[in-house]
Amino acid sequence: MSLRKLIGLIHPRTAVVTHDLLMAALAWWIAKTLRYALMSDHFYGFHSLEFPMVLAVQAIVLGWTGLYRGVWRFASLPDLWNILRATVIGALAIGLVLFLYNRLNEVPRSVLLIYPVVLAVLLGAPRLAYRFWKDSRLDLFTADGSQRVLIVGADRAGEALTRDLQRDKRYSVVGFVDDRDSLRGASINGRLVLGRIEQLPELTREAAVQMLLIAMPSASTTEMRRIVELCDLTGLPYRTVPKLEDVIAGRAQFNEIKEVAIEDLLGRDPVELDWTAIRETLTGRRVLVTGGGGSIGSELCRQIARLGAHSLAVVDHSEFNLYQITQELRAEYPELIFESILADCGDHAAMRKLFGELKPQVVFHAAAYKHVPMLQGQLRQAFRNNVLATRNVADLSDLNQVECFVLISTDKAVNPTSVMGACKRVAEIWCQNLNAHSNTHFITVRFGNVLDSAGSVVPLFRRQIQNGGPVTITHPEMSRYFMTIPEACQLILQAASLGKGGEIFALDMGDPVKIRDLAEQMIRLAGKKPGSEIPIIYTGLRSGEKLFEELFHPLENYSATTHAKIFLAQHRQVSWELLQAQLAKASEATLIFDEENLRSCVSSLLPSFRWSDSAQPGNVVSIRRNESGDK
Repeated sequence: MSLRKLIGLIHPRTAVVTHDLLMAALAWWIAKTLRYALMSDHFYGFHSLEFPMVLAVQAIVLGWTGLYRGVWRFASLPDLWNILRATVIGALAIGLVLFLYNRLNEVPRSVLLIYPVVLAVLLGAPRLAYRFWKDSRLDLFTADGSQRVLIVGADRAGEALTRDLQRDKRYSVVGFVDDRDSLRGASINGRLVLGRIEQLPELTREAAVQMLLIAMPSASTTEMRRIVELCDLTGLPYRTVPKLEDVIAGRAQFNEIKEVAIEDLLGRDPVELDWTAIRETLTGRRVLVTGGGGSIGSELCRQIARLGAHSLAVVDHSEFNLYQITQELRAEYPELIFESILADCGDHAAMRKLFGELKPQVVFHAAAYKHVPMLQGQLRQAFRNNVLATRNVADLSDLNQVECFVLISTDKAVNPTSVMGACKRVAEIWCQNLNAHSNTHFITVRFGNVLDSAGSVVPLFRRQIQNGGPVTITHPEMSRYFMTIPEACQLILQAASLGKGGEIFALDMGDPVKIRDLAEQMIRLAGKKPGSEIPIIYTGLRSGEKLFEELFHPLENYSATTHAKIFLAQHRQVSWELLQAQLAKASEATLIFDEENLRSCVSSLLPSFRWSDSAQPGNVVSIRRNESGDK
């Protein structure tokens, strides 16, 4: 084995401790020898336990003063101060131990004065020389203007990222930080682990770091929040590598460097899913997704295509959205039997023809209007699209013997205070009660807000921040549950595999997030300071808005399922005859634009729903340019 390989096997921290103990022994020998050379002709020598006692005491003091938390590469004034403390305290402690042992026999008191001076030089000089040497070498490597980066996380992702960056002349890796004690002082691809993550603010200053790269793809959301807070304290730009689940799902490359997104901090830890059951539900099936060009619908299509569906049909009434998802799926999955249909789900003739020709076995109904303030004064349009179109697709699913129909619902359907929420609740009621009169399994999936979906608060805040503010929030105490788009779609697919018909499924969504905290974090991610650089203003609650959302009605008696994170609400029965009669009446009112009768029908089905002034017939809500979105 070569000398270089042998040296590489020695832990860097062990080498430092060994060096310091050798210097302590040398300093004691020099101090005692110098004392006798200057002041006496006779040298008494060293007794047998003198060196072991000196080294043992000095080693304890060196460790206690925290000298080994520093790194030679970044030796600075704090390290020199630790050396001075260690040598002075060490000399006092050695004097005390030797006095107790043999009354300082053959150890002159002046040795205890010379020893700390010599030891301070022997410990400090090599450290400063090593830093000067490393800085001189680094200047050669970074003279071309490459950016000095510190990698947060010394696991496989950090090691792989280092190898990639070594080939990229734009970056120069100065080292790692990691919380694992086993890696303290270790060298990875020639770069040292400089300290713990909590030391980021100090280490970045000492190492003249210009950028931070977070290489922790498996970090939990809580860990990412902590890391980002520390990165914010440094004042430096920072980037991250994609999450592990995004890499596995094919949404990102393993060592792709990207900006930290709000989804990385507010998205929750991944939910374990029964992918075997999900594949059994979808593999080899003919699947139809309505609203397939939207935020949720398009992600559903991607996941369904990956899971091996026999064929996939996508319906959307937005030409542009349908074009986008069509181009993407045909490029990514050329072997998939794919149909794109430009149609309104409320168009009975178009949908009847579609069902007759394609004969879907599984239907995901994601088509809906979702913007609460906009729909608040437009009851007819909200009811026509969110209720009657749902009934149309659900009835055709029943007539064409579809195996499973999944309605995508919202937490705003629980104790609704808005027109949008009320219409989604009526759609839930129809599907739940139709299940008892059909062989099709009608399942409802209910969840909260989806991060970065079209029309949601995240893109609005992002646009306001890019424009220099202000960021507008309706109320400082408003809170919402948040999910990422992929997580919401995985829940939908899991519900399809769990459902037997008539259920409302809801995910354990953890703690709600205050909209104010969301806005402030997005401002910080943009490199700005909330309040001073980007002002935040509060516009007041709008008609139909809640301060907080609910996932279950108190009368729904929710219970656990076989999945730890998915709950089941026991739906409330409604008279089938009354339901049919009221929807027939509402359908007629919609045709003739009779919002008064339409309002009466909704009240009959939802007696607890209270109408606000803006939801009165004829009142159309105008959306102010700077108000915050809600979906």
